Amino acid sequence: MSYAIIGILLAAVVILLISGTSGKLFSFVLKGSVRLIIGVFLLFLFNVVGALAGLHIPINAATTVLVGLLGIPGIASLAAIQYFLL
Repeated sequence: MSYAIIGILLAAVVILLISGTSGKLFSFVLKGSVRLIIGVFLLFLFNVVGALAGLHIPINAATTVLVGLLGIPGIASLAAIQYFLL
C-alpha cells in the first residue's frame, strides 16, 4: 500500500471524528480499514511462505479487498487461481 492510501484513510477518520457522524458509520469505516490491513498482512505472509513453493500473489487493491473480505478462503482461492490458471 502506498502512503497516499494510508493518508486518505487517516484523513477520512479525522473528518468523521470532526463532523460528529454516527457511530455506525465510523465503526464501519474502522472495521473496513482493519480488514484491509489484515488482508495486506496475510498476503505478505503468504508470499513469504509461498516463495518456497514458487507461488506469488501480487499485493494490489483487488487482492487486498478479496482477502480482507474472505480471509483465509480468499487466499486459498487466489493461490488456486495462481497455481492452476496462471
